[in-house]
Amino acid sequence: MNAPVRLVQRTERALAALAVDPHGLKGISFRARMGPARQAFETALRHLPGLQRRIHPGIADEQLFGGLNIAASLAEGRPVRDAGLAAQPGTLILTMAERCTPQLSARLAQLLDRDQGHSLILLDEAASPEEGAPDALLERLAFHIEAEEGAKPVRLPAAADIDAARILLPNVGLPSDAVQVLVAIAARFGIESLRAPLFALRTARALAAVDRQKTVTEAHLQEAAELIFVSRATIFPQDEATDTPEQDDPSQQDIEGGPEGESQRIGDIPDEILVQAIRTLLPADLLERVKARKSRSAQSAGSGAGDRRKGNRRGRPLPSRPGKPGAQNRIDAVATLRAAAPWQKLRRKTRGDARRVIIYPDDIRVKRYEDRSDRLLIFAVDASGSAAVARMAEAKGSVELMLAQAYARRDQVALLAFRNRGAEILLQPTRSLVQAKRQLAGLPGGGGTPLASGLLAAAELGALARSRGMAPMLILLTDGRANISLDGEPDRIAALEDAARAAKALAARSIDTVLIDTSNRPADQAKVIARHLQATYMALPRADAHGISRAVETALDS
Repeated sequence: MNAPVRLVQRTERALAALAVDPHGLKGISFRARMGPARQAFETALRHLPGLQRRIHPGIADEQLFGGLNIAASLAEGRPVRDAGLAAQPGTLILTMAERCTPQLSARLAQLLDRDQGHSLILLDEAASPEEGAPDALLERLAFHIEAEEGAKPVRLPAAADIDAARILLPNVGLPSDAVQVLVAIAARFGIESLRAPLFALRTARALAAVDRQKTVTEAHLQEAAELIFVSRATIFPQDEATDTPEQDDPSQQDIEGGPEGESQRIGDIPDEILVQAIRTLLPADLLERVKARKSRSAQSAGSGAGDRRKGNRRGRPLPSRPGKPGAQNRIDAVATLRAAAPWQKLRRKTRGDARRVIIYPDDIRVKRYEDRSDRLLIFAVDASGSAAVARMAEAKGSVELMLAQAYARRDQVALLAFRNRGAEILLQPTRSLVQAKRQLAGLPGGGGTPLASGLLAAAELGALARSRGMAPMLILLTDGRANISLDGEPDRIAALEDAARAAKALAARSIDTVLIDTSNRPADQAKVIARHLQATYMALPRADAHGISRAVETALDS
């Protein structure tokens, strides 16, 4: 049986269990980009019983949970409340779950914890392990499915069979030792939360009900353990020692499985068999995935010196605009009264209303602010040739000068050098002057000029910064005389062509760039690269740290 078929069967069983016990299993997350696998899963969702509502990461609190309708209350002169989408128990389907904000994640987690009959389905479209749905929500959902190529239609039991399974579910029994063994197995895989074994027990009972069984079998427990534990495992289990000494304490004998030191069992299946069955399903890069999940970082809070962002919470005030009040929009009382004032006499006469002030929804003005994102200054330094040591020393000095002003501007600084056959990031994005001096203590120099490799490395670093909410800006120090192509071979013509293509690709990312020509006698090569980059060109043949810093400051303030 190939992997895609096995995955489809596991998805079908997970959805069947969720259909039978949505209140207890809480929901499922499905990770897949748009494609056949995602389409097959969403088609299957339509056959799940109960009320379904689709929501998005930008949904407002009032839409989801309801609240006071301020506009209607002002118009009617009495409190008017709206019911949210979560007012009725049912299934919420969150699209683009990888973009879910911490605030929405916390509110949805509270909703699930209230046990009011809600379940949640996360449609995760993340493209890398560093991205994904919030851990607070994943922890509360029973199933996590990651799609593979070769997706096939997902089929669920008939509605009549689901209804019969729901009726049977309260009467399904469990083996007496199921709880103890499942908790022990979860610990073997580094799963600390007790939700995992509890979800496994509920899943086993739901699967037994689907199969019209009044008692959970070993096969159901194994299937449930695979569905729940594989996605939550954080370590590979260690093999138990075979030379375990005999225990004289009767209570210890019970824990180890009996006087002969046997493994714990569920019915006729030792727990070691379950451990091996789960282990075979773990991905080979499990530890890398766990590390990637832990390294997820929230987007920058802003108030820096980078790109301008319109908002309604912080920053420099902007003129108010008409809008709908709510948790995401704050009313500008003065602007609202100013908009309503010219119409008061006409409104009192038309409505026969004795109120002093009559405000309509169209009068409401909401506050706006302009914020700036954090900025990342990427210094890309040509470390090749006989003048490399001098250029690198001046670059180091300019980085330290920029770092000295980073706290005021909320800038971060990174440094990469390109020489020989490629580029190397010498200083990861930081504001720490102490860390910068320590990492910049020894800077390499000499060799060929792989300009294209340096531009591509800068583009990747800029894309990473932008994904984290920062505004990247590139400061490129080079003479433009590329002589190492992307394949690492010394070929001046190919190197210049590669550099031109890399420069155009970087310009397409809309990263602001300043090219500082550091050659003793500026020539056309650097100017051509600057045109491809759509960059600000500055010829500083005898640039020192203060000169570079002043040039960058001028470009930043322009």
